[in-house]
Order: sequence, then structure tokens, then C-alpha cells
Amino acid sequence: MNEKQLLGSETAKGGFRNEDEVIEKFNNWETDEVAQDWLIAMNYVIKEIEFVKAVKIGGNFKTDVQVQVTIKLKEAIDCENLSIKLVSNPQGFNQIDKREIDKYVAMWNIPKDIEIILKLFIGKIEPKSKENLKDARRMLLTEMSQEDQDKIIAFFNTNKILIVSDILKGRDKFSADWMLVILKKDSESYDWALKNINTVMNVFGKGAIRITKQGSMKIGEIGMQRKGGDGGRESAKMLQFKINPCLLFKEDK
Repeated sequence: MNEKQLLGSETAKGGFRNEDEVIEKFNNWETDEVAQDWLIAMNYVIKEIEFVKAVKIGGNFKTDVQVQVTIKLKEAIDCENLSIKLVSNPQGFNQIDKREIDKYVAMWNIPKDIEIILKLFIGKIEPKSKENLKDARRMLLTEMSQEDQDKIIAFFNTNKILIVSDILKGRDKFSADWMLVILKKDSESYDWALKNINTVMNVFGKGAIRITKQGSMKIGEIGMQRKGGDGGRESAKMLQFKINPCLLFKEDK
């Protein structure tokens, strides 16, 4: 195992503007050293590869880029599904999942009492009493009763594995196998980290489920919050989950 494969990250020259440049690098794998490093990180032996084709996956899937690898003397084609995170701030947060609350209710079989708590949290249901609320349109989790706080923590604890998997990996035909994080250092260089999805789920899912001082929730290293913004339109009342993708770099240290 070489040093780059062991670390899973490497400073390289150039920059990334979008996923198309990731695709271009994979499709030029024979001469692109970074693409070769990515393939090695995904457990391929370069001299055994015959052909690589990367394609963009459109639609609302966890996978952004699929890499199809043909091995010499092997009829089958391996397909690796990558979730791509292009970031410029090592302390920044990236949205990883956002939906209408009813979709989460169906996905996770959320019981009625937890559904009501979440709808109060995002403003789908207006609070009966607006006294002492930071925002009269909704309730922060810290503004709810201790009983309701305990209920929602208990629900997410019971269903943590399923929830973390759905948020990071997905469960459809384009569920993610890997996460590739590219951190732009300056106009001339970047760092990257490429991790299999099980490692990703361990990194972001580890830690307690807790209500924050700001009145939102943390599921390990995953933040749950009301989407907000959108000029107060109905789409602001979606539930969203965020991570700091650069935590994957710390996995190597």
C-alpha cells in the first residue's frame, strides 16, 4: 500500500469547478495521476485495468458520478458510485439531504407524535401559544417540553442506523459506494479524501443524538434543521440535514 492510498488524501495542483472535471480526470485515467490515485484508493490495481468510463448521474440520487471499470481478462464491469463534495471552506457545511416532512414520515415510519414535533419544528404546524418563542411561526426543540425532547431523541436513537444510511448512502439503484471530498486550498491546489461509504457513515454517524443550544438536533456529526430562506415560501418548511465533509480528512490523522 503506497503512502497516498494509506492517507486517502493528497495535495494536487489545479482546481475544480464542478463534477464534470472529476469525470474528465477519470476518463483520462491512463495519464492522470490523481485519477490513478483515486482508483488505487478504491482498491484497483492500475496495471490490471483495461478501460475506465465515468458518467454523471442526474436526478435526485446520492450518486453524482458513476465510474465503470473494466478489468483485463474479466468480462464483468465494476461500477463504483461516488458522491462528490466540492468545498472551499474546511469549516463549512454541506447539505446532504432535504425533503418535505411527509417523505421522511413515509421513509422512516415516523409515528404521529414525532411527526407533530417535527412539523412544529419546521413550521408546518403553527404553535398554539406563541409566548416566549424566538420565532412565532415555529418552535425550536429547546422551546418544547422535556417530554417531547426526550421523545424525539428516543426515536432518532432507535432508528439511527437507518436514518444515517438513508441520509448519506441512500437506498435506490444509485446509492453511494464512496464519498469524494475535494477541498480547494487556493487557485492552484486542492486536497482530496476518498472514503468508502461505510467509513463515511461511521465518521458522520458516530456520537450522541442531542438537541443543540440553538434548538436544532445533531445526529452524531450530522446536523438536522429547518431549511429556512426562500423568502418565507412554503419550501422553507422543509427538513434538511448537513455535514462538514472535511471531517473525512481527519479520519486519516
